[in-house]
Amino acid sequence: MDFQQILNDLKNKIYYPVYFLAGEEAYYIDEISDYIENHVLTDVEKEFNQTVIYGRETDVLSIISNAKRYPMMANYQVVIVKEAQEIKNIDELLPYIENPLDSTLLVINYKYKKIDKRKSFYKQVAKKGVLFESKKLYDNQIVGWINNYVKEKGYEITPKACAMLTEFLGSDLSKVVNEISKLILNVPEKAIINDVLVERNIGISKDFNVFELQNAIGTKNILKANQIGNYFAANPKENSIIKTIAMLFGYFTKLMIYHQLQDKSRNNVASALSVSPYFVQGYQVAAKNYNLQKLIKIIALLKEYDLISKGVNNISTTEGELLKELLFKILH
Repeated sequence: MDFQQILNDLKNKIYYPVYFLAGEEAYYIDEISDYIENHVLTDVEKEFNQTVIYGRETDVLSIISNAKRYPMMANYQVVIVKEAQEIKNIDELLPYIENPLDSTLLVINYKYKKIDKRKSFYKQVAKKGVLFESKKLYDNQIVGWINNYVKEKGYEITPKACAMLTEFLGSDLSKVVNEISKLILNVPEKAIINDVLVERNIGISKDFNVFELQNAIGTKNILKANQIGNYFAANPKENSIIKTIAMLFGYFTKLMIYHQLQDKSRNNVASALSVSPYFVQGYQVAAKNYNLQKLIKIIALLKEYDLISKGVNNISTTEGELLKELLFKILH
C-alpha cells in the first residue's frame, strides 16, 4: 500500500490493527504516524486509549502487553512505537501480528532501515495490516518533488528557486518541508516563489551559493568563481567542501552525459539530465567550455579532493584552501 492510499484510508476511517512503517525516508513515516496520533481518537479518548512508547525504553513483551489492552469508552486504542529500530528481535512480535486485536491500532515506526519482505514476519504484517516501506528519493527526483509539493499548497515556484532549495537543503524531505512551510508563511497567498523570496526567507545567499558557483564555472567566469570560493572558504560551516564537491560532481557528470547525447534538443537534454528545460542553455554553454577529455580530468580531480577533504593524506590543509586549489585546477 502506498503513502497516499494509507492516508486516504485513515481519512475515511478505514483502520488496520497493525501499521509497520519502515524505510530510509523518515518524512512519510512521520506523516502517517502523526496523522494517526492526532486524528484517530478525540482528545478525551486519548487520555485513556493512546500510548506512545520509545524503542530504547521498551521491549517486545511490553509492546504486546500494551497492544492487548482493550479500549476504555472508545472504539479503538492507539499504541505508537517510535524509534522501533532500536528494539532487538522485533520479529518476536510475530505471535501478536498473527492474531492482533481489531480494536488496537499498533503503529511501529522503524526508521532508517530496509526490510526484507521475504521474511515471514513482514509477510504476516502485510497480510494482517499495513506494511509500508518509505524509500529515500534520488537526488534527481527532489526538484520534481518540491514542485509538486508547492503546487499542492497552492503556490508556484520558479526553476531557479527550486534549484536553490534543492542544493541548500539536500534530499532530507522533513527539512525541505519545514523550510517550505516557513517560506509559505511569509509570502502572499498564491504567490510565485522565486529566488529573491528564497534568499530573503530561508537565508540562502542569492549570489554566493553552489548554484551560482556552477554557473560561474560553466561560463568560465573566473572572477565570480573565485569570489564564491572565497566566500565559501570564509563560511565553511554553511558551505561544506564535501557538499560542494558532491554538487559539482553531479554537475560535471551531467555535462559528460550531455556530450554523449545524439539528440541535443532542449526537451531531450532536459529529460536525459533530469533538469528543468530552464537550465538546458546553461549546460549548452558549459559544454562548449569543457570538452569530454577535460571533464574526465575534472571528475578525477573531484574524487581526489573528496578523499583529501575527508582526511586522506591531509594533515593540516583547511577546507577553504582545498576548495581554492580545486577551483584553480578546474578553471585552468
